Amino acid sequence: MAKTENFLVSIVGKDQVGIVSDVTGYLFDVGANIADSSYAVLGEGFEFSAVTTFVDGPATEEISTGLAALGALAGARITVLPFDFDTARAETATISHTVEITGGDRPGLIARISEVLMDYDANIVRMSSKRHVDGEGEAHYRTRFAICAAQDRVQAMEAALYNTAGSLRLECRIETV
Repeated sequence: MAKTENFLVSIVGKDQVGIVSDVTGYLFDVGANIADSSYAVLGEGFEFSAVTTFVDGPATEEISTGLAALGALAGARITVLPFDFDTARAETATISHTVEITGGDRPGLIARISEVLMDYDANIVRMSSKRHVDGEGEAHYRTRFAICAAQDRVQAMEAALYNTAGSLRLECRIETV
């Protein structure tokens, strides 16, 4: 009987063209089926993660060694660990709204907004934050949350988000997906 195993593949390294192609090509070649994945450029680096499923596949050490041999991953930190969770997404992973907060540097912004979301039982499905320095040396930030929120709590949650962003002198935009 075939044995199915799930692994979380996480890679952090210096960004360059071809990373996703090289990594996913290798994973395909060794029999991986990618369930969920994400890739992000973070400064000059990148972060790639994927939940992979193998049927009678290689051991974690073999996957790590094979990935490390890819030229594009020279010096990258590669981790392959068993993934002990179901690969099917729960209902709370369905994106119902996006929240975008923009403005100047406000330490604690992500913590404050995520606390509001938690207070209204909204699950963060994805989050990204980007810093941009304008021509005058002023830092501006854009933080986006893709969330799953219960419809009966959305109106109160929106008011709390607008109030929290306003108290930080930031702009808030909320869209239904």
